[in-house]
Amino acid sequence: MGVIVKEIEAADTWGLRHRVMWPEKSIDYVKLDEDKDGVHFGLFNDERLVSVISLFITGKEAQFRKFATDSIVQGNGYGTKLLQHVLLVAQQNKVKTIWCNARVDKASFYKRFGLVETDQKFNKGGIDYVMMQKTLAS
Repeated sequence: MGVIVKEIEAADTWGLRHRVMWPEKSIDYVKLDEDKDGVHFGLFNDERLVSVISLFITGKEAQFRKFATDSIVQGNGYGTKLLQHVLLVAQQNKVKTIWCNARVDKASFYKRFGLVETDQKFNKGGIDYVMMQKTLAS
């Protein structure tokens, strides 16, 4: 079967979000009220869900959130492939600016895709974040 990216339901993202991002919290912590408004994508390797991301488009702006790749397979390009897919979907939807709140220790990953750090920084749950954004070509 190989590697495929496809749209999935929000509920399909919750298990991986929880295991990778906030395993010490309850699973409800990774469920967003906004999930109903987003488009959710999963990357499957041989039918096994290994990476998830959620995209929220509002007019010409989009935010991606809750991007998680199974720690067992991180470093194999799955997250890269999934983020490239989401950037393409955003561009196809005429989005001009895409952004995320990145964990500071992961900012270098996003820089590889042309996202730049802004001055907006904050701490949530003891983790430092920075807002990063990219202007997409029209």
